[in-house]
Amino acid sequence: MTTRKGGISSRISGRIGKAALIVSAGVLLSRILGQLREIIFAALLGASGVTDQYVAAFRIPDFLNYLLAGGFLSITFIPIFARYLAADDEEGGWKALTAIIRPIAIGISALVVIGWLLTPAVIRWLYPDFTVEQTLNTIRLTRIVLPAQLFFVVGALFSAVQYAKGVFVIPTLAPIVYNLGIILGGIADAAFTDAAGPDGFIWGALAGAFAGNFALQWWGAHRVGMRWIGGTEWNHPALAEYLKIALPLMIGQSIVVLDETFMSVFGNRVGEAAQTQLQYARRTMLVPVGAIAQAASVAAYPYLALLFAEGRRKEMGRTVDRALSFVIVLSMAATGLLVALSQPVIQTLFQRGQFTAADTVATARALFFYAFAVPIWGGLQILSRAFYATRDMWTPVVIGTVATVVAVPLFFGLQGQFGLEGVALASTVALGAYTAALAATWYGRRGVGGNLSVVVDTAARAVPLAVAAGGAAYGAAWLLQAALGTGWLAALLAVIVGTAAFGLVALGIGALLFTWFGAPGRRAAPAGRS
Repeated sequence: MTTRKGGISSRISGRIGKAALIVSAGVLLSRILGQLREIIFAALLGASGVTDQYVAAFRIPDFLNYLLAGGFLSITFIPIFARYLAADDEEGGWKALTAIIRPIAIGISALVVIGWLLTPAVIRWLYPDFTVEQTLNTIRLTRIVLPAQLFFVVGALFSAVQYAKGVFVIPTLAPIVYNLGIILGGIADAAFTDAAGPDGFIWGALAGAFAGNFALQWWGAHRVGMRWIGGTEWNHPALAEYLKIALPLMIGQSIVVLDETFMSVFGNRVGEAAQTQLQYARRTMLVPVGAIAQAASVAAYPYLALLFAEGRRKEMGRTVDRALSFVIVLSMAATGLLVALSQPVIQTLFQRGQFTAADTVATARALFFYAFAVPIWGGLQILSRAFYATRDMWTPVVIGTVATVVAVPLFFGLQGQFGLEGVALASTVALGAYTAALAATWYGRRGVGGNLSVVVDTAARAVPLAVAAGGAAYGAAWLLQAALGTGWLAALLAVIVGTAAFGLVALGIGALLFTWFGAPGRRAAPAGRS
């Protein structure tokens, strides 16, 4: 019996590992393109009141997506579809998809129309410090990009079908095509008008959403057998099940979803260009989050949902432990590297064209504080999906909403006291409190088979490693720039040399700790168990 369970566990881990590699490669490429997008945007437009309008233009579209749980459609649909697959009733799964996709498409279309009408009032309310010209431009840009939400929401269901069937390649292409659309739109606009502005990037976002998030995902879903079941009743049980799962995500104002909005609104209170500088720093921080945590969580989620549907709770808990430990170790390493190299990283990525040395300093200061959120985001990605896989949407949303209530005065206080750095610090602290509460709740449950001590032991080993390696990276980068100056080439070499120093020290200390103490969790194994 033990051998059989071990074999099943190995197969599940192998499938998750393979899927994680696919998703990680796609997410990493997407993040690289996202950074390239920001680099081009910064070079053409810099950081100013004009770029703040571009950042602000996405606030209403993002919120409309959130109202229909568009960002969570893969999360909400996969457990439903997994139940049909576990019962060997794929036909029933396609009926469920048909029943869900109709009202979702109608709902997001209605919200786009309402959002288009309310855009002027909402923009004036969110950004009272904007000039009349800034306000009018933001309204225009918002209305251009609003229809993209229809493509995001419906396309998310097409992606969910592929994830549930164990196919990950085409869904990972969605953000890649989206970023390419934005990049090509911005470059084309600058080339043909000889006057760079945010309009080309906005039109590129709309085109990229259609091509990558909708059309490509429709094709991918059909490749795995997706069918439209005509005559499916409007009151199909799957619709009620979807609403039951998605309702908490629609009405809960989680700090995870609102974090970028808080960045924009409170960044605007700091002063002109602060929104843009914060966005560059935050998106730089999210590169390792995407490549590490997002890849692991997206890959693990369908299998967690399947394990839960089959009643294999303890195996599910152990899978969560392994994923969480893996993500935390790599995320802490990323934090150490970003903290140590924040300024040369920002200078290398963005300081050219209209993006000045002063912009680099401000953005690097924000990145320093955002960097501490990398392992927090990592833990959050895994833990939230662990709850979602058990069809418990309320717990993360209730805790996230409480964290949001706490975050509002926190943002006010830290932004008022520390300005730009305070906004980044408030984000990290609020998300940290949310993640800690989620972890305490998950591991406080009985019957899930998790072992918090293994995760804590792994994290404790990673801390001295990240600190020592980060110190080595900072020292190497500082010495190199002291010798070569503060130019762009010196910054690039500082990033390369600092990263190499980080890797050498991290590998050395890691090997030493492994030799002294063995693999995490081995000492805790009861005698007689293998």
